[in-house]
Amino acid sequence: MKTIDQLLDEGVNGKRVFVRADLNVPLADGQITDDGRIRAVLPTVQALTGAGAKVVVASHLGRPKGAPDPAFSLLPAAERLGELLGEPVAFAQDTVGPAAHAAVDGLEPGQVAVVENLRFNPGETSKDDAERGTFADALAALADVYVGDGFGAVHRKHASVYDLPARLPHYAGHLIATEVGVLRKLTDDVQRPYAVVLGGAKVSDKLGVIDNLLEKADRILIGGGMVFTFLKAKGYEVGASMLQEDQIPVVQEYLKRAGEKGVEFVLPVDVVVSGGFPDLKAKEATHPDVVPADAIPAGQMGLDIGPATAELYATELADARTIFWNGPMGVFEHPDYADGTRAVAQALLDSPAFTVVGGGDSAAAVRLLGFDENAYGHISTGGGASLEYLEGKTLPGLAALED
Repeated sequence: MKTIDQLLDEGVNGKRVFVRADLNVPLADGQITDDGRIRAVLPTVQALTGAGAKVVVASHLGRPKGAPDPAFSLLPAAERLGELLGEPVAFAQDTVGPAAHAAVDGLEPGQVAVVENLRFNPGETSKDDAERGTFADALAALADVYVGDGFGAVHRKHASVYDLPARLPHYAGHLIATEVGVLRKLTDDVQRPYAVVLGGAKVSDKLGVIDNLLEKADRILIGGGMVFTFLKAKGYEVGASMLQEDQIPVVQEYLKRAGEKGVEFVLPVDVVVSGGFPDLKAKEATHPDVVPADAIPAGQMGLDIGPATAELYATELADARTIFWNGPMGVFEHPDYADGTRAVAQALLDSPAFTVVGGGDSAAAVRLLGFDENAYGHISTGGGASLEYLEGKTLPGLAALED
């Protein structure tokens, strides 16, 4: 895989460089609530503009249905990119049409244009190779060189991620090179003890990574909504908590395998519960209770790990040399249910380990709860991509950058 450093050595002055970024930022009423993914691509964009490239930035945002939808416009992300660069950024109101070509043709060396949401074109996400290829051909007409830097999308076989690199000289941007280097430290060059903290809503989203990490990790700590399937698998009642009953046999098998392999599976000893899911907009006090993990009352919903569990997890992480964390411990967006996630975030900071926060909600939680992201070893921009890499899968967007 050739990197942007090699591209810069070859020279890019006056060349049109297509940067496939991940500007898929969360929006509320048209306002960006977390610009972490935009800031993550800055080193690549700045390196290229500083070397005189004409930079064409492209990304998806959300899940539009293959047609323009104002709710998913990249305009807010383009404006924020311009603010962070301290330079105006041209914005094209289409992806490969007249506006895109006019914006690119109008670039001077060192300037940037952002084209509209790639997923406004059905060819971007099509399962049909020919349809994706036709869209990739149209994208290729905008540039001379391709730089892949949207790590959050490399697990997708999409036109701009998989097909376009085959049509242009291609290189990995700074972000992708960094992400791959970090993930290798979690798979091929692990310092032990190796602790993994997994949370989030659904256990089904994490089964593949658990399966693979049973061969690599020394201990696995579970939280979030997914934990109640584990508790149920141990025979505990979970009240009205989130539960995937169809996954109980799989979870029981994983618990058995962990015991056979000497991998420590750590589950909560207490849980924060309430009578229902909180209002995340109003964030009014809900007066939750703390109960033992094996005694969740009927009708009560588990929404966070309890204080004793938070202490237990901090102890389990204290002597680790490598920690990977993916998924919050509870409904961290509400102050009544943020303490478990806050405790894990703090435990990573207190540990001497190489720490990786695995993207998605975990990264958002670190920022929302006021932690210094630079204090962690690495905060990934791609939750799904990170998990699939750790599952041992081949990621199409990385394979496409290899020669």
